[in-house]
Amino acid sequence: MQNFTIYGNPVIHSKSPQMHNAGFRHIHLEANYQKTLIEDGKDLKQNFIQNNIQGANITVPHKEVAFKDADQIMGLAKEIGAVNTYINEDGKVIAYNTDAPGFMKAIEEFGKIKKVIILGAGGTAKAIAVALKEAGIKTTVLNRSKNRLEFFRDLDCDVFSWDDFICEDYDLVVNSTSAGLKDDSYPTSVEMLEDILNDSTYAMDCIYGKMTPFLEKAKENRLTFKDGEDMLLYQGVLAFELFTGVKADKDLVESMRQGLKEA
Repeated sequence: MQNFTIYGNPVIHSKSPQMHNAGFRHIHLEANYQKTLIEDGKDLKQNFIQNNIQGANITVPHKEVAFKDADQIMGLAKEIGAVNTYINEDGKVIAYNTDAPGFMKAIEEFGKIKKVIILGAGGTAKAIAVALKEAGIKTTVLNRSKNRLEFFRDLDCDVFSWDDFICEDYDLVVNSTSAGLKDDSYPTSVEMLEDILNDSTYAMDCIYGKMTPFLEKAKENRLTFKDGEDMLLYQGVLAFELFTGVKADKDLVESMRQGLKEA
């Protein structure tokens, strides 16, 4: 039996186990995917190795610590500075980021996007910003403080803190923060969010499985919106391929999507 997990804090809400276990059943692989609460990200790598986990996903707030602790970083993750996938190769931790391509796949249905504003500046925001800039899309990052904006400034994004924000019109507004995950908070002040949404067309929350206050506001402002389920699915499919070495076809993707929808 192969063992896989997702690390995070909180992690109880995660639907990744039911998604990946559905995929394992589809390809008849003897494997089990579960949830692991890690309060201190510095303990993550040790837990991964000591428990002989073959592969893992990493969610908030540990993506940047997981990047620093990995033995080898692959692909786009080197530029992002955050990872969401670990692979165990004979005790060596190989790290990837599947958030970036997963996000780009998730927003395809919105059509042509030219200007995006990302709310938040954590590991997920980094992945999204790198993906957007690689696609030639003008990207703005808005964070509560200036502390975490240097990465995005170096990426040639427009960056603002709440204190100096100048609102423009945007095609897409993305909430990459955890606001609304465990509470009824917004990713910015209500007034600031209203200004942003007022001149925007689409909204996406990286949180999935619930109508967050951010999405409620997007609905009130008549934006076309979606939660993070498709991003979770597509980044999960890419991670699944890394876990198993099996290239996902349409039937496998659909089985994983149905797994997500299980109660």
